[in-house]
Amino acid sequence: MTDIVSSAPSSNLPVLRRRRGLVWISLAAIVALVIAAPVFAILVNLSHPAGELWRHLISTVLPEMLYNTIVLMVGVGLGTMIIGTGCAWLVTMTEFPGRRWLAWALFLPLAMPSYVTAFVYGDLLQYAGPIQSGLRQLFGWERGDYWFPDVLSLGGAVFLLIFAFFPYVFMLARAAFLDQSVCVLEVGRTLGLGPWQRFLRIALPLARPMIAGGVALALMETLAEFGAVSYFGVPTFTTAIYRTWFGMGDAVAAAQLAAVLLVFVLAAVMLERASRQAKRFHHTSARTRPLPLRPLPPVAAAFAILACALPVLIGFVLPGGWLLYLAIDQGDSLGLARLVEFTTNSFLLAGIAAVLLIAVALGLAYAQRLNPTRGMSWLIQLATMGYAVPGSVIAIGVLLPLAFFDHALNDWAQATFGIAPGLLLSGSLIALFYAYLVRFLAVSFNTIDGGLHRIRPSLDQAARVLGQTPLGVVRRIHAPLLRGSMLTAAMLIFVDVLKELPATLIVRPFDFDTLAVRVYQLASDERLGEASTGALIIVAVSLIPVIWLHAAVARSRPGE
Repeated sequence: MTDIVSSAPSSNLPVLRRRRGLVWISLAAIVALVIAAPVFAILVNLSHPAGELWRHLISTVLPEMLYNTIVLMVGVGLGTMIIGTGCAWLVTMTEFPGRRWLAWALFLPLAMPSYVTAFVYGDLLQYAGPIQSGLRQLFGWERGDYWFPDVLSLGGAVFLLIFAFFPYVFMLARAAFLDQSVCVLEVGRTLGLGPWQRFLRIALPLARPMIAGGVALALMETLAEFGAVSYFGVPTFTTAIYRTWFGMGDAVAAAQLAAVLLVFVLAAVMLERASRQAKRFHHTSARTRPLPLRPLPPVAAAFAILACALPVLIGFVLPGGWLLYLAIDQGDSLGLARLVEFTTNSFLLAGIAAVLLIAVALGLAYAQRLNPTRGMSWLIQLATMGYAVPGSVIAIGVLLPLAFFDHALNDWAQATFGIAPGLLLSGSLIALFYAYLVRFLAVSFNTIDGGLHRIRPSLDQAARVLGQTPLGVVRRIHAPLLRGSMLTAAMLIFVDVLKELPATLIVRPFDFDTLAVRVYQLASDERLGEASTGALIIVAVSLIPVIWLHAAVARSRPGE
């Protein structure tokens, strides 16, 4: 029978494997360096001397930006931790009316972009808004006759961002509580610990790494926030980066501000890494049984319903209901044709970005599978670190090297051929897709890599014995088996790109608007009624992965 394995001498196989390994590492290194280039471009600008604008920023607004950033991180971190962890414990470990519905509904604020929530509450609670106008009409008050909290403030931003980002903590805390051992909790009960003591002394310490990871995600989103803090008039690094780049035209100062923001991002990343490296606890048995739910007495049940329903009401129901009312009452004044144009732009960007990111993530995941070395692991971490970097920072990092390339190419073409091609990459769709690749590669890679780990290596070996090349193995074996993981990754990326604002706002081509940009521009001009139509489309599409996330978390333990 013909030898179908290989005609090469067996002594050459180790050499061939080493060469293949070097090839895959080299390809992964090229991809990782290209994706990490925007971050390096930001850091390079730290070596440039500070200009007059930077010194002006230091003497005027930098202390306020530092203060606002620290207050936002502390306030949002504590608020999301308390609300997310408390609600997760109530819907996981206790029984009260509406528990199952609230366990699902607590994911819904993830579908509401934070900048949309800010626009809605700014419209509802401002002096000329319906709430204050109704109070003045009801009681006959005039300006100065009453006190009302100023939502367009630092405190208002902290409050609303808490209810926009608490689902990150809720999601991970609920998964941690669902994964806990019934035996451990029962041992605590036999030792005389009450419900609160079992929560504080057993369940909370066991879930601490996951809770810290959720808080870190909320902090990263807070640092990346642009639309909400800009609308609220709260100076932060993201708003200063945008204004320094576009308002003052100083690329170096904008890049140096972005580098300072990276310090805060690094702190959030270190928190997330520390949470994963903390003590881990594992089940000693593969068998699990449903968690025993403790029925709450009427008063406690009423408190639990209020505690779990209020975040949903503030984070989703009220802003979603007000948007629906405005869309029916006013809607976008540009008409159906322009709305279809913005929707088409958004969906095309999101769809193409999803395909691009899945292809790159699949290649990196397969390269790591073929060559699982420490060097490859470092390259993967380098390529996927962009998810922790705010979109405004990535936008500046993308534009700097692309603008340098465009100017160099333009000067060379003009000197050599006497023609000036202009700016080919910066400010184009290529630059925008590059920014999305840097920002969201971690989402697609983690999803696909998780699916790839469930495929037995013996299938790869059998396919190679039957004469398949590495690309053939991916096309004929992995791609069909990874269909579910790739669909999940595509869905998550589609929605992330659809909602993304700062990078799109900075990098997009001239006169190319998306739904997110349209909503931001209209709402910033106090035209929320017109912005409501585009905002509702974003929210409706974003509900799809939110429902999927709830189902995935609930399936993590039998009986849920």
